[in-house]
Amino acid sequence: MTILRGAIVVPPVESSMVQAAGVLNADGSYCPQGALWRRHRAITTEPEMPQNIAEKIPGRWLWGGVLWAHFGHFLVESTARLWALENLDTPVDGVLFIPKRPAVRDQVRGFHSEFLGLMQEGLAIRVAADPAQVEELVVPGQGFGLGAITEATPKYRNAIHARFARDVRPEGPEKLYISRSKLGLGKGGLLGEEQMEDYLAAEGYEIYHPQEHSLSAQLARYKAAKYVIAADGSALHLFAMVGRPDQKVAMVLRRKSTAHTLLTNNVRHFCKCDPLVIGALRTEWVPKNNQRSSRLSFGELDHSLIGRQLKAGGFISGDGDWPVLDDAAREQVLTDKGIKSNRFVESPEFRQAREQAERAERRARRAARKARRQAREAEKSRS
Repeated sequence: MTILRGAIVVPPVESSMVQAAGVLNADGSYCPQGALWRRHRAITTEPEMPQNIAEKIPGRWLWGGVLWAHFGHFLVESTARLWALENLDTPVDGVLFIPKRPAVRDQVRGFHSEFLGLMQEGLAIRVAADPAQVEELVVPGQGFGLGAITEATPKYRNAIHARFARDVRPEGPEKLYISRSKLGLGKGGLLGEEQMEDYLAAEGYEIYHPQEHSLSAQLARYKAAKYVIAADGSALHLFAMVGRPDQKVAMVLRRKSTAHTLLTNNVRHFCKCDPLVIGALRTEWVPKNNQRSSRLSFGELDHSLIGRQLKAGGFISGDGDWPVLDDAAREQVLTDKGIKSNRFVESPEFRQAREQAERAERRARRAARKARRQAREAEKSRS
C-alpha cells in the first residue's frame, strides 16, 4: 500500500478501453500503483495534470480505481483493492472510485453499495467524476483482475474469505442451476438453455435467475448448494467468493472462446476445487457484422453430450440420455430468440467444420457402398 497526501484523482475524459486516468502525487508526478492492469497492459495510463481541481475531499480514503457498471467487470476489477480493508492500521472514511464511462458521472448502482457493505458494514462509496484533491489517499496494489491475476493474490483471497458476506446464512436447495435464459438477446446466451433447464429440474435442480435477486440472496443460495451447475458468466465470479472445496461445480460453456479459462482458474483458486467444464456446442451464432466468438454470440447446445458429462461427473442420477432438439424445435428456438434475423449468422468456423464432417460422412457412405458392391461382385465371381 502506498499512502499519499494531497493526491490528485483524475477521471477519464473520453470513453474507450484504454484511458488516461488515475492518481497523481501532489506535485503532479504519476502514481503507477493506482493503474488498472488487464492481462499484459495497463488500461489506465498516466493522465496530465488537470488545470482545474473541481473539489477537495477531506479525510482518509481508500483508492478503489475504476468503477464498472458491468457486473462481472465490477466484481473482478473494481473490487481488486478491497483486500486492504483487512490490512489497514487506521480506518478509512470510504472507498473512492473514478467512473469507467465519463457520461455516467458519479452514479452508483445498488450492487456497488451492497457489495461494499458485505465487505464492511456502512462503508461509504464515492465517485470522483471531476478532478479532485484528496487529503489522504491509501493506494493498495491490484489484487484481482483479468489475466494471470484472475486467481487473485493470497492477500485478496484471504480478505474475501475473512470478510465478505460472513453474516449471510446458507438458504436454499442442495442442487442449483444458475441460469442466463432470462437475460435477453443482447447479453449473449445459450440456445436450448430452457430445454436443458427442464432436464435439470427433473433431476431436482432449482432454476435460479440471479439478476432477479439481491447479492445477499444470491450468496445465501450459493452457500447452501452442494451441486452447482452454471452457464459460464459473471455469476460464477460471485459464487467463487463464497464457494467451498466440498461443493461440486460444473460450468456449461456458451461460446467457443478461451475466456472461460480465466473463470475456471478463478473458481479453482478461490474454492479449492476443480470445476467440470462442459464444452458442448452444436454450433455458434455470431453477430453478422463481426463474425467471431464474443460476449454477444450464442452457443447452441448439444443436450446429449451435456447429459452424458453431467452423469459421468456425478451431478445427475438419471441415465443422462438427453435428446437434442429436433429440426422443428430447433427452428422454433431460433425464431423465438430472433437469431435468424439480419443480425446474426452461423459461425463460419462451426459451419465449415460441419460441412467438412458432412463431406467426410458422404465419402464414408460412398466408400461403404463401393465396398459392398465389390464384395457382391467377388462373391459372384467365386460362384
